[in-house]
Order: sequence, then C-alpha cells, then structure tokens
Amino acid sequence: MKTVVVIGGGITGLSAMYELQKWKKASGTDVRLVLIEASNQLGGKIRTVKQNEFLMETGADSIVARKLDIMPVIEELGLEKEVVYNATGLSYIYTDGEIKPIPEDSVFGIPASIESLVNSTIVSAEGKVAALKDLYTPNETFTKSDSVGRFLEYFLGQELVEKQIAPVLSGVYSGTLNDLTIASTLPYLLDYKNKYGSMIRGLEKNKQKFISGEKKFLSFQNGLDSLIDAFEEKLADVEILKNTEVQKIKKENRHYQVYVNNQEPIIADNMILSIPHSGAQSLFHAPELKREFANLKSSSLISVYLGFNVSDSILPADGTGFITANTEELSCNACTWTSRKWKHTTKSGNLLIRLFYKSSHPSFDSLMNMNNEELLKIALTDIQKSLGIKAEPVATEVTNWTNQMPNYLITHPQSVEALERKMAADYPGIILAGCSYYGVGIPDCIKNGADSATKIIQRI
Repeated sequence: MKTVVVIGGGITGLSAMYELQKWKKASGTDVRLVLIEASNQLGGKIRTVKQNEFLMETGADSIVARKLDIMPVIEELGLEKEVVYNATGLSYIYTDGEIKPIPEDSVFGIPASIESLVNSTIVSAEGKVAALKDLYTPNETFTKSDSVGRFLEYFLGQELVEKQIAPVLSGVYSGTLNDLTIASTLPYLLDYKNKYGSMIRGLEKNKQKFISGEKKFLSFQNGLDSLIDAFEEKLADVEILKNTEVQKIKKENRHYQVYVNNQEPIIADNMILSIPHSGAQSLFHAPELKREFANLKSSSLISVYLGFNVSDSILPADGTGFITANTEELSCNACTWTSRKWKHTTKSGNLLIRLFYKSSHPSFDSLMNMNNEELLKIALTDIQKSLGIKAEPVATEVTNWTNQMPNYLITHPQSVEALERKMAADYPGIILAGCSYYGVGIPDCIKNGADSATKIIQRI
C-alpha cells in the first residue's frame, strides 16, 4: 500500500487532501493518506476568533466572489446557505492629515474613466495632466515580466501612482510596486493598454468586471473557520496528525522518511509540501536546494483588532476603511472598518476596526519588538489621529505574521521554476504547494491544492 503525506494543514493542504480522498474513493485505490499539521488546529492563515460580541478574522478575511470556481467547492462542503457578502462603500486614503475618498470609478486606484481622474481629490491638477499620457502614448517596450510600478509610472505619471495607486496595490500585494511584475499583479492592464491604447479606456470598457456588483467578497455567517471545519469533517479517510512537527525529510531508495517530533518516522511514497518556503527549506539538508529556497522572499504583517462599545455609525458615512499614503503620518498601512464592511462580525452594530502594520512601513522595525499592550497603544493612537475615536476598546486581538507574507518579486517566476526543477531531479514525488509559490487568495490556494493532488494521482 502506498502512502501519500501532505505536510501543512492550511487551506492548500486541505484542498489537496480533499481531492486525494475523492480520488481514493472513486478509484478504489488502496492508499494511506496522512495530513500533518504542526499546530493544534487546521487552517493556517485562516483563523476566526470570537470575543464578546465580535467575530474577528486574524488572517485572511474573505474570498473573492468573482472567482466563481470557488462556488462548487462551497456547495460540495455544504456551506452555500452560510455565505455572506460584504457591504460596499467608499474606500479612503489617509493623506495630509485627513481621509480622502478613492474615486469610486477606479480599479485599485487606477481611474476607469476620465471623469474618475478629474474628480480625484487626492491628485493635483499637474498630476492629472501627467496621467493623460496614457491616452496618447502607445506601449512599445513593456511586457508582463516588467515591473508594474515602472509600467504605471511611465504612462500615468509619478504623482497618481504614488498618491492613489501604490497605497492600494501595496495593500493587496506585499512589496513595493517596482519589485513586482505585471504578470504577478495586474496582467490585464497590459492587455488593455495594447488592445485599447490606454489602460483608462480599457478599464472603462471592462469596468463591469470590477465595479459592477455588490458581491465582491464573501465569507460565512460564523466566520471563515467554517470552511476549515467543513474540510476537516469531510476528511474521514485521512489520518490527521495535529501538534506534529516535521523535523526533516530523508530520501531512502524510492521512499521518503518523514521524521516528526512525537512518533516514529512515517514512510511516504509521495508528498505535498504545503507550508511556507522557509519551513520547507529547513526540512532538507542539500545546500544547493537550500539556496534555491532562499531566492524566495517574504515579509511580515501585524494585525490589530479593536472592538468598541459604541455604534459604528460614528464612522464617516458609506465608508469601509482607509489606506495610508504618507507613511510618516500614521504607523499603520491600512485600516478596515470591519463592522461596516461585514455586518455579521458584530451582533449589536457596535464598532469593530482592524489595523494592518506591514514590514514595508518605516516604523515596523520598532513595532516588531513591542508586546501586545504596546501595540494596542500604537493602534489606539492611529485611530484617534485618523478617525477622532477616543473610546477604550472592549475587545482586542493582535496577530503577528512574521515572515509569513510572500513577496512576488520580479524574479519570483524564475525562482519557482528553478526550485521545481531541482525538486523534480533530487526529490521526485515531492510537490511544492501553497502561497509561497503560486498565489495568495483562498480560491487560488484551493485550486493549487487540487492541482497538486492531480500531480500525485498521475504519479501513482
């Protein structure tokens, strides 16, 4: 009997094991399935915390609804009746001591019409004129492997990018825009530029894909943990080992010995490594392989929730949060008005706010050495400066994701390709999976898990 081991019980690993179990049942194959997770619960970066009347997502907070390939999975898991969608509203940028609305008719801060550009209160008249270059300058050199930051600045001007676009995009993709490729961020922008001669015109022609619906994001009535719990409940034919840390992987003939902290080594024929690249790197002793892993980069994030015994009606009308443009004014990179965006996160309509502190911020080096009490003081100061709220919180949650946020730098595709070649040559039958390599969104991770399972099935 063959044994397949999946290391890492995050959403990618769960998806992979779910597909493997379905194949086992359908084919009648005699195979042992083992899922190993180092912590005491599954889910990885998906974790729901309930405190007082508030529901807080300490990692990912939603699923992109327009990626409709996620719906069959939700229905298979029996969660379709628990789905909730976000409330829409204005997003703001905090700059010059106040919050200013990001034009509604925009995509990631990029104008989707001339009117959107003209009506922006964030960019000066000179900056708006510079952005008109996009309308009359053809693309002659840029490809999808080029920097998205340089691409945007060349056609839209420095001011629009720095003040309105970069704060939004940097909030979605970790890292500075000059270090990120068009392919790994917004590849359709180059397609629109080449097809319509202008990114603005292209977005205007296709804006219904981005701006039309209220159902942009989805979650579940009892939190994203519902997705993890449903996967776990379905894995009846899988040995799930929690509180089990993999210490090393050793190749022996055509098999692998998986050494763990609390039992005898597990003999595996095939494996899926769905853990961060830094963790995967530590399992192998080959220096050349370690160097390949080291080419992948990650950053850090601190998430701080504050729940107050006041109504969220004290927030600016129709708003759902803000992003900071000038990093000297506040210590946070962004602030989501969670109770406004997600009605299910507060039972009485009281105010719940989430602040994000990223390693890209100049003050992060000092923040990462602070304890939770000190971080909460920083968060309260940011809230008072930006929103004028002086109330004391009745619920708090601080989560530190140290070196857990993947950076898709310009060299990322080449680094992943080189790593895959090295793994295939030296460790055939071990598949790399997860957001360190192939995408950070929940639908992307679920698809990556299923694709990884397919590779293992084909090998068997």
